[in-house]
Amino acid sequence: MSDSWVAIDGDDENLVLEDNQDAELEEGEDLAALERALQAARAEFGEFDDDLADLTDKTSQDGWPVLAVVGRPNVGKSTLVNRIIGRREAVVEDIPGVTRDRVTYEAEWNGKRFILIDTGGWDRKVKGMAAQIAQQAERAINDADAVAFVVDATVGATDTDEAVVEVLRRSGKPVLLVANKADDAILENEAAALWSLGLGEPIPVSAQHGRGAGDLLDAIVNILPAEGQGRMRSAGPRRVALLGKPNVGKSSLLNAMAGSDRVVVDDVAGTTVDPVDELVRLKEKWWWFVDTAGIRRRAKETSGHEYYATLRTQAALDRAEVALVLIDSSEPISEQDVRIIAMAEEAGRAIVIAYNKWDLTDEERRHYLEREIDRDLVQVPWAPHVNVSAKTGRHIERLEVALEAAITGWETRVPTGRLNQFLGAIVQSNPHPIRGGKQPRILFGAQVSVSPPTFALFTTGFLEAGYRRFIERRLREEYGFEGTPIRILMRVREKRVRK
Repeated sequence: MSDSWVAIDGDDENLVLEDNQDAELEEGEDLAALERALQAARAEFGEFDDDLADLTDKTSQDGWPVLAVVGRPNVGKSTLVNRIIGRREAVVEDIPGVTRDRVTYEAEWNGKRFILIDTGGWDRKVKGMAAQIAQQAERAINDADAVAFVVDATVGATDTDEAVVEVLRRSGKPVLLVANKADDAILENEAAALWSLGLGEPIPVSAQHGRGAGDLLDAIVNILPAEGQGRMRSAGPRRVALLGKPNVGKSSLLNAMAGSDRVVVDDVAGTTVDPVDELVRLKEKWWWFVDTAGIRRRAKETSGHEYYATLRTQAALDRAEVALVLIDSSEPISEQDVRIIAMAEEAGRAIVIAYNKWDLTDEERRHYLEREIDRDLVQVPWAPHVNVSAKTGRHIERLEVALEAAITGWETRVPTGRLNQFLGAIVQSNPHPIRGGKQPRILFGAQVSVSPPTFALFTTGFLEAGYRRFIERRLREEYGFEGTPIRILMRVREKRVRK
């Protein structure tokens, strides 16, 4: 007979056989079995017992040149942004006003890297949310080193375009005049009429088809300085994704933490469409917060720009280290709230739950909320929670404490020696129940990764889900792991008859 290892991930009972050592485990050979398990673990997962690198000591990348893309609604700014960055990331749909906030992307051309800011459509004769969108575009100009002013070549210069030109001239920033939707030679010739705006030679492009994109990128690289005032999100501060249903107050909370109106806020659900990155200082530390679109339902049940917004929310979560999930405390916890938390847990992110709109809850509602938490959020009792009010600023300062605690748990590592002493004590005091005349034993355990903490257990048989939950619960009692999911993988040794 020979030994083999069966790999089982979580509750998945689809067993994948992996040949390992050819020695049979006999009575009294536990030490040899442990050595073989250790060799198998290192072969599969690498050197997992090294000291954890200090993930907080990252050098930020300052001095990136910044280009703001501005223009009136529906001239194709987001389509142009997608063309420049080389992927479909900005949300695009053939209706005006899909983009509402300043959204930053990293771009590169001919070895030069720069930051691109996509903005909402500019119309200065509007009120309400549309006026806030125009204000965000003006702020983008102030934050940029140069501006790409996009005009619809099929329409020509409008009164709104001329009003934008006045703002651009006052800013003193270098400007590229981009004549978009020049899909053929005839429209390219008609784009020459845009000389009348007084911004120099228009650059005809077709963002949808890629026509003239190379010439535009060359012009962008030439107009941008060698060093600018941008700071990329990929380095430095920790990244936090703000998640929640539409109109739960994510953008309001981000503005409250930042101390200014960084993103557009409106009572209309679904105001935020693109993920919006903002660098925010809480007390003595900087954080990257990503304000995401409200998740209404599963991605496969959505359509149009809502579908792409949901996908980008998932992508923002994948790039984040912590998920800050907002729940409206004034309303009953919904199935959608539970699904969003489950999405963050499945992504393996640290989780903090913020019960927003606390100023709207009375004693009776708080009593029912406690019961709903016990009933509906039983899967994440380890997630720290804070009762906040984005409107009044209540307990905003406590969020950083909760975020720090969640990251600490997310990066906690247990040395292999201590882990096996811990597992040995568990097996001795609470052995696995006997099933079918057999009692599975844990031969060896190792923490194979952090972020989230992941453990591999080498066993003589399949550990039931209830026993794995028991091990997880004891791990949390012993080592903390506040605010983080824990992954437990099994490697089951089975014997088989050699043919």
